[in-house]
Amino acid sequence: MVYDTAKLLAAELKNSVEYREYAAAKARALENRTTRALIDEYNKLQIHAQAAMIAGDQESEAIKKLQKIGELLQFDADAAAYLMAEFRLKRMVGDVYKILADAVEIDLSPLEA
Repeated sequence: MVYDTAKLLAAELKNSVEYREYAAAKARALENRTTRALIDEYNKLQIHAQAAMIAGDQESEAIKKLQKIGELLQFDADAAAYLMAEFRLKRMVGDVYKILADAVEIDLSPLEA
């Protein structure tokens, strides 16, 4: 029963406005090879930047590079739209995860940055 409900929720997520906007924005942004490469690098650097912040290194090279690439991507309308759509979708999925975790009293604080 729980898995059936989870499958229904997954279908709802996939049919959501947030997901449809994300999928369309992603397709547009990734059509351009340069934009795709910058987005790939941005995603890789996010992981390194998060690790640096957890380690207390606010001046790491990864953070600086992430900021520079982020600035470049903001000048590309398709890339900016994709990143914003991705943010909205991830926020929605995170909210759903929090609702589920709260229902079964799981502490998510170790996952928060």
